[in-house]
Amino acid sequence: MCSKEQNNKTGNEYFKIKQNRYALLDSIRGIVLISMIVYHGAWNLVYIHGIKWNWYHTRSAYIWQQSICWTFLLLSGFCWSLGKRHLRSGLLVFGGGLLVSAVTLLAMPSNKVVFGVLTCIGSCMLLMIVLDKILKKIPSIIGLLGNFFLFLFTKHINRGYLGIGTESFFVLPKSLYQGYFGAYIGFTPNNFYSTDYFSLFPWIFLFLTGYFLYHIFAEKKWLSREMMKWNIPFCAYMGRHSLLIYLLHQPILFLLGSILFYK
Repeated sequence: MCSKEQNNKTGNEYFKIKQNRYALLDSIRGIVLISMIVYHGAWNLVYIHGIKWNWYHTRSAYIWQQSICWTFLLLSGFCWSLGKRHLRSGLLVFGGGLLVSAVTLLAMPSNKVVFGVLTCIGSCMLLMIVLDKILKKIPSIIGLLGNFFLFLFTKHINRGYLGIGTESFFVLPKSLYQGYFGAYIGFTPNNFYSTDYFSLFPWIFLFLTGYFLYHIFAEKKWLSREMMKWNIPFCAYMGRHSLLIYLLHQPILFLLGSILFYK
């Protein structure tokens, strides 16, 4: 939820932005949702329907995928302080992640999703209930820069090392990399597989970067600027219903692909 202080709600137009939301945040989320749907549609074509597309395996495609992930985690962290019912929201998102895992394990086990992006975001939201009072004591700019550095430094924790980019500064003990709990934390066992995998580390640090970015905006009073009202109606509408769209988009894409590529 990206809401401001409660105001009277007006307007019944289908795509009209509600007064208690920041239209810019919803619009950005909607744009990224569209990008994600297109990306997942391309993934289905390559990995499910067997379409040969060499570009999809290039660095450009990887950057596309990462832009979606980074924006979702940053926005989720930014919007956490704007929400009111943190426990309910965190459990709802975490439960959505469990639902995705259950459905894929039953319907398409070869393309199962374990510890996907919803599980990660939901976990971060729930942990913030405990961490918020502690983190508020940290100066916002230090929190932002520190957590972004930690995100970059732990970005390859799944591969067994800490460092920046391909530069390894510290190799982690192999004994850590075992079991599903290890995979959840970020210590990914060799036999672990998931088509959508977001371990708690390093991604919680990007979530926290968004959290501190919100506090900088609040301290600078940037949230009251006219730019926060910038609105693309259809994208903002999607952004307001992001969880539902996320849960439904892959089944719809899979159904469409099955019809189009039926043999």
